[in-house]
Amino acid sequence: MIPKLKLGVAGLGRAFSIMVPALTGDPRIEIVAGADPRPESRQRFEQEFQARTYPTFDELCADPAVKVVYIATPHQFHAPQAIAAAARRKHVLVEKPMALTLDECRAMIAAARDAGAQLIVGHSHSFDAPILRARKIIESGALGRVRMISALNYTDFLYRPRRPEELDTQRGGGVVFNQAAHQVDIVRLLAGSPVRSVRAMTGAWDLTRPTEGAYSCQLNFADGTFATLIYSGYAHFDSDEFTGWIGEMGVKKDPSAYGTARRLLEGDELAVKNRRNYGGPAFKNVPKADAHQHFGTVIVSCERGDLRPLPSGVAIYADSEQRFEPLPAPKVPRVEVIDELYEAVVNARPPLHSGESAMATLEVCLAMLRSSREQREIAL
Repeated sequence: MIPKLKLGVAGLGRAFSIMVPALTGDPRIEIVAGADPRPESRQRFEQEFQARTYPTFDELCADPAVKVVYIATPHQFHAPQAIAAAARRKHVLVEKPMALTLDECRAMIAAARDAGAQLIVGHSHSFDAPILRARKIIESGALGRVRMISALNYTDFLYRPRRPEELDTQRGGGVVFNQAAHQVDIVRLLAGSPVRSVRAMTGAWDLTRPTEGAYSCQLNFADGTFATLIYSGYAHFDSDEFTGWIGEMGVKKDPSAYGTARRLLEGDELAVKNRRNYGGPAFKNVPKADAHQHFGTVIVSCERGDLRPLPSGVAIYADSEQRFEPLPAPKVPRVEVIDELYEAVVNARPPLHSGESAMATLEVCLAMLRSSREQREIAL
């Protein structure tokens, strides 16, 4: 019998609810405890997992049965909670963004290293199976070196129900902290070279939601590769149109539902969010996916061909042929996160999505904000 990772969950909100199918569908994981200040979420957690719950993070960390802490709390808590978990010699899986400053990242990495604990940052969409397959194709050398990457995503992100800090950039709000981490992770993984400079513009066009809702960015890599990142969360055009209306979670979307996000914000936004959150009366489990998750359109231009990861595989456009490498539908969504966590904790295999890697992604995100603010290219 394989050893199980005994997991404690900190933060029973949206991020956790999206990870539930992966955590419950994988026999390598045993959820033993959870923590959240909201009693309704703790009650549902106890009923669903027959596990202990705590109102505070410190109580969760003190539970001797918890060996791995999954931190899915608001961004401003990631660093202090990861450091506290490591101090108790718990392994840590922390949601992106890793933290809000590079100093916080360094402290998290040092705490895990000093404790002999593993630190993995995710989920980000660079874990997605089509992205990992594209990386393998690149590493085979069949298409030559990567020279350019284009990534584009248009969503309704800014108009989903938000807490006040989610609309405050200084507290980790806006699309750069929340969504650029996905795109930057993806292009860094596929480029396989350090980012050397960043030039970005950000847009904040709705005074009622005073944070970045869009950006356009160019990254220059040490080996001469360059990448263009475009994102809009203003709930107008939906780039899932380019993937046959397969949404980010790998679930088929109904394009006739256009405008739903804005309509849901009518009234008390925080009340709407709480009703839809885990344990709330309007909470719904994530539907079963028939395809892989994705983060918009990504095209990788190599010396002898282009690659396009898709929810069902990878399209390859080579010099003399065009073909498609299919991937079987996922039995467990986000199993790649569990794979990496398990290998790191049980077999001491260095994780791909390490603290060091996530800090490099955050460095780019912070440079994007600075570049837009100062209207210049930022060298890293």
